[in-house]
Amino acid sequence: MTTTDARTSGARFSVEDSAEEAAFRAEARAFFASVSSRRTDADETGNYFAMADNDPETHARHVARNQEAQRALYDAGWAGITVPAEYGGRGGERWQERIFRQEQARFTVDTGVFAVSLGMVVPTILVHGTEEQKHRYIPPMLRGEEIWCQLFSEPGAGSDLAGLTTRAVRDGDEFVVNGQKVWNSGAHHAQWGALIARTNVDVPKHRGITYFLVDMHSPGVDVRPLRQATGVAHFNEVFLTDVRIPAANVLGAVDGGWAVAQTMLMNERNMIGSGGMGIGFGDYLRMARELGVTDDPAVRQGLAACFVRTEIIKYLGARAQAAIRSGKQPGPETSVVKLNASLHSAANGDLGLQIQGAGGMLAGDDAFRRGMFQQMFVGQWGMRLGGGTEQIQRNVIGERVLGLPGEPRPDKTLPFSEIPKNG
Repeated sequence: MTTTDARTSGARFSVEDSAEEAAFRAEARAFFASVSSRRTDADETGNYFAMADNDPETHARHVARNQEAQRALYDAGWAGITVPAEYGGRGGERWQERIFRQEQARFTVDTGVFAVSLGMVVPTILVHGTEEQKHRYIPPMLRGEEIWCQLFSEPGAGSDLAGLTTRAVRDGDEFVVNGQKVWNSGAHHAQWGALIARTNVDVPKHRGITYFLVDMHSPGVDVRPLRQATGVAHFNEVFLTDVRIPAANVLGAVDGGWAVAQTMLMNERNMIGSGGMGIGFGDYLRMARELGVTDDPAVRQGLAACFVRTEIIKYLGARAQAAIRSGKQPGPETSVVKLNASLHSAANGDLGLQIQGAGGMLAGDDAFRRGMFQQMFVGQWGMRLGGGTEQIQRNVIGERVLGLPGEPRPDKTLPFSEIPKNG
């Protein structure tokens, strides 16, 4: 089937490089080859366990390496591919960013601790920030100086994010914040946080939320790591007690933070759906070959299904990129990508253990590749829940993509103060 380049057709797209894309890919690949080495199977395993290591010194070294790598990208003119040059970026196109990420994944240049910063915060500030905010916050992220985390979810407001109860009360030129956030990736090494809090309880819940830029070293910010089933403490809970945030750190309008949060969530879903879990079809195929089970009919079916899912997600990602190229901000189509990536993650978790057979019950040094695939199986729910659960994505797709009627929700129109709450 012949396809047409997405930049010249809104109806069809191509996953093959055009001449322009191929030239950019060659330039990016040459850059990475000049400053690093090709990633190998051993590198992938080692990098995964570097992130999984709970030893504080090992983790600190990992963060420092990421910062050094991000600074090197900035110094060479490769940081912030789509960020306008006046804010320290390259001023390029979305398709260039996609190719750049693909090529970076082939080399040992790790900047994963900046996923929230660059994939979520920067594009949100570009859309909703003032010029002063853009100049203050974006360049330090691109230079690798400041790492950000997301302070959205709460113990009593997970899937129903708009039901959050963290309060921000105006006090002159500051807001005083009290509440609790949870599942905050990387908050233990972040300098800044993107926070949403309730500033008005007398309007419907979606209309009384404000988005803040908060210094994580402010008095009253208490970050507590959460141990996951994998043994890793990647997530955190954050307690905010009388935290003072300057009014100048409001992103967007006071009480208008839900729209800002949606921009960030759309970018998060696109990032998760495009990035996956770092383990691809080739890794499963290599494992099956090394363990000598490629003749097993069940394994072959599992591998074939994995390949098909991988290709579908590739095309879904290309469609999302086509919309972005046409000048649109990420929209509900990112929920389609995110949902498929979540289901792909679940199926791949099963496949990794299926290929290993009885060996799938082992862990650590006794297991194949030091238990990397076991870790991926146990850790899959972090990705599947992050950025919105599968149920939330289905609701978004049903209502905003398919146009189905929404379920009756009287809590959407009642003032937040009148909505019954637990406790």
